[in-house]
Parts: sequence; structure tokens; C-alpha cells
Amino acid sequence: MPYTGRFAPSPTGPLHAGSLVAALASWLDARAQGGQWLVRIEDVDTPRCVPGADQLILHQLERCGLVPEKTVLWQSARDEAYQTALNHLIAQGWAYPCGCSRKDIEDAQAAMGHTRARHSAAVYPGTCRHGLKGKAPRAWRLDVQRVMNDLELTVPLAWQDRALGPQHQDVAQEVGDFVLRRADGLWAYQLAVVVDDGAQGITHIVRGADLSDNTARQIVLQQALGLHTPSYLHTPLVLGMNGEKLSKQNGAQALDLSDPLKALNQAAHVLGLLGQRPTVSASLALWVHAWSEATSLRQR
Repeated sequence: MPYTGRFAPSPTGPLHAGSLVAALASWLDARAQGGQWLVRIEDVDTPRCVPGADQLILHQLERCGLVPEKTVLWQSARDEAYQTALNHLIAQGWAYPCGCSRKDIEDAQAAMGHTRARHSAAVYPGTCRHGLKGKAPRAWRLDVQRVMNDLELTVPLAWQDRALGPQHQDVAQEVGDFVLRRADGLWAYQLAVVVDDGAQGITHIVRGADLSDNTARQIVLQQALGLHTPSYLHTPLVLGMNGEKLSKQNGAQALDLSDPLKALNQAAHVLGLLGQRPTVSASLALWVHAWSEATSLRQR
């Protein structure tokens, strides 16, 4: 399949240094392999989206010379595609309704003597897998173990990350039956991103290392929906003053694009590629070559 990569920001505010690193890395990877680069606005989580942020992000990318080859895709217009995917999973017996609240899940884990690590979600114990037991349905979940068994997938699931090396995860034990459609009626990130990557023909995913833990769940869903599994590369994160990922919640400032070349050079410095150059176009062209040479990205 011809190389197709993408950058998929959530419009919760303008791009900051961390998000520009992710955008530049995905763009460079596409250019280094002679592929095309797409942009998708992941606005499926509508309560977190800021009005006008999507257009601002697209303007910021354009100012930096990062322009997609095809029309931008908005997840908010993709409800029918996500419902079709969920219907398929239900018909196969791989998805079921769940009536548990977050507190129900944490209480069930506590009763089994399990503790939840900081910043991590409690592993779903499968309470509603064999029936709601009088509860009202709230969300839809994927029956991970049944999918793994029916499709004869290896446990733990293994894959190769182009930056992190060999990876593996036992999704059923380490994550549990994850959500496909949320209790508030919104589509879960995992289902939406897999359906959209399949629809856009994405062959290579380059994104921040904080998203690497999602990979196994997405591979399971790709297999369940009969979709191609892309190649994955997770890049280092830009950290805030407290040592945690730079984000809008962590004090990240919007990019100052009065000098887009300066912003790009700062992003390239984080990627460890190269230094200053006199024009945006010249820098981008040189960085494509440096990216390809430095990371052996022609292995697919």
C-alpha cells in the first residue's frame, strides 16, 4: 500500500510546542518515504472542544508549511461510520452493553484487592459481560477475550514500534473490555480513530509516546473490523516544568507564529534532527533528508 500518514489533533485549543513536534514528525516521516500526509480533526469528544480551535490549528499548520494533500476530515461528521462499525461488532457477538459507572468499576477492583496506579484507568472486571443484571445500559464495550479467541490472536499481543522496538500487551488483563461508545452517547476515541484510519487508508502512524499504550487496543479493533494494521512510531514527548507531558492542562502556551521558522526549529531541536536554516521551505526539505537518514525510515 502507498504510504499515507496523518496528524490528528483534538481542537481543545491552539497548537503548542508539544503538538507541533507531533505534527512535524508525522509530516517528515511521510515526506521521507515519498508518501502523502493528511490531517484529521478529532472532535468526537465535543465537551472538550473549543469553538474555532479547529480552524486555528489548520491556520497554524499552514503557517509552518505543513499542508495536507487531501481534504481535512472532521470526526464530528462520522457518526454513521462509527455506528456501522459498532453494529458489526455487536452482530459478531464481540460488543455488549454495560451498566457500570466509573465508581462501580473502582469498587469492584477494590473488592478484589486491586489498586489503581496514578493517571491510569481501572481495569474493567467484566461485570456486564454476561448480562446487565438489572442495570440500565450505559455504554458499549468490546469483549476483548472473545475477539482474541475467535480470531486466534496471540496473547500477549505483540507488535514492533519503529522507535520503541518490540512491544507487547495482554489487553484483556491489562486493560479489560474497553469502551466503544460512552455512557454520554459520544463515541470512544479507540473506535473512532481505528475506523477513521481505515477509511483514510492510513499506513503509518507517527505520534507522541504518551499514546503508545493505545496501540494494542487499536490493533485488536483493527483485526475485529477487518482493517489493515498500520506501522507505528512513537516520538519523545515535550515535557513541562514539572516533568510531565506538556499540554494545555500543564501550562503549555500557544505557539507564537510571528516567526514560523523559529517555531519549526524549536520542534526540530526536540526531535534531535538539525539546527537553524534561513527559510521555512529550505528547513523542511533538509529535515526530510535528515529524518530519513537518522532513523532508517525506509523499513516498512
